[in-house]
Amino acid sequence: MTEDNRRTTRYWGSVPPPETKREFFNAVTTPAPSGDGSIATIRMYGPIDSWGGYWGISTKDVSGVLDSLPDSVSQINLRINSPGGEVFEGIAILNLLRAHKAKVTAVVDGLAASAASIIAAGCDETVMSPGTQMMIHSPWMITWGNAVDLRKNADMLDGVERSCIEIYQAKAGTKDWAALLAAETWLTATETVGLGLADRVATIPDAGETATVGDQPIDEDDIEDAAMVIPISRFPDRVAAAVAPALQTPSSTEPGNPNRKELAMSDAFLAGVRDRLGVTDAEASEETVLTALDQALAEQADPTPTAALPEGVVAIDAAVLANLQTQAAQGAAARAEQAQTRRDGILDAALKDGRIAPASRAHFAALLESNEEGTTALLNSMPKNTAIPVAELGFQPPEASSDDQLYAMAWGNDTTEEV
Repeated sequence: MTEDNRRTTRYWGSVPPPETKREFFNAVTTPAPSGDGSIATIRMYGPIDSWGGYWGISTKDVSGVLDSLPDSVSQINLRINSPGGEVFEGIAILNLLRAHKAKVTAVVDGLAASAASIIAAGCDETVMSPGTQMMIHSPWMITWGNAVDLRKNADMLDGVERSCIEIYQAKAGTKDWAALLAAETWLTATETVGLGLADRVATIPDAGETATVGDQPIDEDDIEDAAMVIPISRFPDRVAAAVAPALQTPSSTEPGNPNRKELAMSDAFLAGVRDRLGVTDAEASEETVLTALDQALAEQADPTPTAALPEGVVAIDAAVLANLQTQAAQGAAARAEQAQTRRDGILDAALKDGRIAPASRAHFAALLESNEEGTTALLNSMPKNTAIPVAELGFQPPEASSDDQLYAMAWGNDTTEEV
């Protein structure tokens, strides 16, 4: 098979395979936001294939990257966009990641299908980026032979499926996995979380949250996105002051000369840096741009210190202060409304019991507002039916006299029920 034919077959199908391995599989390390240790970002953007090389990502590829990570790495973000591939390569890659001392978070950036779903679901944490999908299905193979051979292969496929189910079940619990795999189930990000094969849907910043790296702040406009940070390490002597420590590919502790990945500055990135530095010459060389960068960094090297605030004074953003003031005003209004409702209820009860007359409501309302506790005690001490009789009228016991009847009509008596 010629090289041209090989480059248009296997997993890539009609899609032209990449020119270099780093286009679909690479790794960078950055300091952790907390300042302790570092984070490794491994991008797995291709098929899972034991051939390796141009054809996909092999166990050997992953083991080489893991061996090259510095000892300071405590977190690995494995970013996945893969159609899957060889199931045993996928399981081996998963076990390599599990065996590493760092916590491994799988971040699905596009598709985690087939063998790639096994890797994603088997990591310490699985995060589905918005709009992504996961696909699970029963393993299949291409084979030939007599009836005995085919039956043996069918039995082998059943065993492989049971191995896959063990990984899915460890993540998501007991489900009808056989039916889900047989149906070739495609899951959206939300459905993947609902089934239990992922922990959450979120956007995970690339390359270890680079905005937090270094002691000197970087203008967000200077870095369009996290991917722009990688080419900067091509000039670590010039940019170390802006990004400290400078981003570098992992250094190997193994003997021999590791295969370093070439990092190139794109024309778009160079043009963006040139514009931000005020270099008007569109044909300015990289050296000219770097000289302008040196000058800009030198001007920022000794910033004017800010005046210290007096003890007990805390600086706060104006927008935050305005929001707090608004919330405080709303809270005060709500408390005032609750207090008024409570006082109205006290007055309504006193009127209902005949302790006060309607004409004196405003007077007692003012007393409640000035001294609620004392006024409430006063109202409760006043006898019922003294201001306005509220007892039932028109009821007369058989033995009552006319005087008793008139008294009962006006003030009530002990033989009637209160209403």
